[in-house]
Amino acid sequence: MKLTRAKRPSSAFTTVDFDRTGRQIGHIMFPHSPNDDAWGVTRVPVAVVANGKGPTVIMEGGNHGDEYEGPIVIGELARDLDPAELQGRLILMPSNNIHAVMGAQRTSTVDGLNFNRTFPGDPLGTITQQISAYMTDHIFPMGDAFLDLHSGGSSLDFIPSAAIEPTDDPALAARNFAAARAFDAPCTVIIGNLGDPRTATATACRAGLVTVGSELGGGGRVNAAALSVARRGVRNVLAHFGVIASSKASSINADRPIYELKGTPAYVYATAEGIFEPFHELGSEVRAGQAAGLIHRVWEPSIVPEQLSYAADGIVYARRQPGRVRPGNCCLAVATPQ
Repeated sequence: MKLTRAKRPSSAFTTVDFDRTGRQIGHIMFPHSPNDDAWGVTRVPVAVVANGKGPTVIMEGGNHGDEYEGPIVIGELARDLDPAELQGRLILMPSNNIHAVMGAQRTSTVDGLNFNRTFPGDPLGTITQQISAYMTDHIFPMGDAFLDLHSGGSSLDFIPSAAIEPTDDPALAARNFAAARAFDAPCTVIIGNLGDPRTATATACRAGLVTVGSELGGGGRVNAAALSVARRGVRNVLAHFGVIASSKASSINADRPIYELKGTPAYVYATAEGIFEPFHELGSEVRAGQAAGLIHRVWEPSIVPEQLSYAADGIVYARRQPGRVRPGNCCLAVATPQ
């Protein structure tokens, strides 16, 4: 069941009509008065492609500005998808954290905030908080489903995967599971972000939207294999919702395993400053207590490297990309089979 949230006043305005059929590409405009622009706006790109009767699917990329596969695929859909192919409406948002996207970094270059830790946002807050508030109050209420396309960014590399957002609503959980299965990534992982409620996917679930996330490679580059997974996956999910014909989708491997990041034991954190040497490639099977890697303090050769160990059984799902680490950096994540 979709929940209704009172809309808080917003100064944002749009150059598209969300209720019009056909294709529109424009912006959501947030009045922004920085040092060099008294009456300017921050422009968040948005496309609306609509035809006939059917569900509304919201698709987000650029939640973090150094994650590239999602924005590429959403931009392709905005330009290339024929409205006549649709039964429903797509709200396509390829670069929501626009200042971070333009700066090719995880957090906003304007206010330093991680967009995916600002929900439900604040329409009177900083520019990042205003964007997440608009998503919460104006975009999500129009939707039936939400696809949030992430990658590992500059700090992590992932096995390309679909992500399931946990929810306490059993019916919604089943729909999330089915939609993530339809994405048909090499693996599907339940990712609860340690229970953090401030993410886009957690907020979409609270609003009652069927929600699918992803982690599509990473390492600060465009991963060709992950891009292929994303292109196929979004069309599969749109076909699953009936927005495009099933003939536009690929066959689905229903036997792919389901994994979960099971709380804090899933993560291996740096305990010292240095250079991290991982012992295992992505996809390797590992066990709790097994050595995961070493932190070398190469500027102090007399110091013995510090060993890190796994705290969970499973596969190496994510691995830190930069070798340089400091205490608290996430070096590895282990996904445990369901």
